[in-house]
Amino acid sequence: MTSRAARFAAILAILGLPAVALLIAAPPGGAQQGGAPQDAAQRAFLVENAKRPGWQQTASGLQYRVVKKATDPDAPSPAATDAVLVNYEGRLIDGTVFDSSYERGKPLSFTLNRVIPGWTEGVQLMKVGETFEFAIPGNLAYGQRGVPQAGIGPDATLLFKVELLEIVSPFAQPPR
Repeated sequence: MTSRAARFAAILAILGLPAVALLIAAPPGGAQQGGAPQDAAQRAFLVENAKRPGWQQTASGLQYRVVKKATDPDAPSPAATDAVLVNYEGRLIDGTVFDSSYERGKPLSFTLNRVIPGWTEGVQLMKVGETFEFAIPGNLAYGQRGVPQAGIGPDATLLFKVELLEIVSPFAQPPR
């Protein structure tokens, strides 16, 4: 985690908020609907990433790759209204880690429809027990506002490795 992101996570902790606040949907006017990231480097990354073996792209522009398939072929997939327990690492396209449940040593739970659109869409593609990588274009992340205090610039493409551990009752979520 960058020192800037670490400071932001520390502020969130002081306020009693989980670091997952980085994933919470962008404020009004933040994420833009449709379109592509504005920055040429972001666009170029997504174009090249889509050509890499194993990567797929949805109609919205979300890119994903299955890293580990579920061992149970009947494993469930979450709905947008489900709460999930995940391990994850978030990076910028330059490799900078801005958030990681692995670094904290504890998975995180949250309701899918309360996070950035790229997560809501992407995690629903997964089955419990699977690990995916996501390349989330800026318009499905924090849009033009970004999250400057975490080092996430405007229209930043975000990269995540996500391990879906379980679907949990929203009323039984462990402490964040």
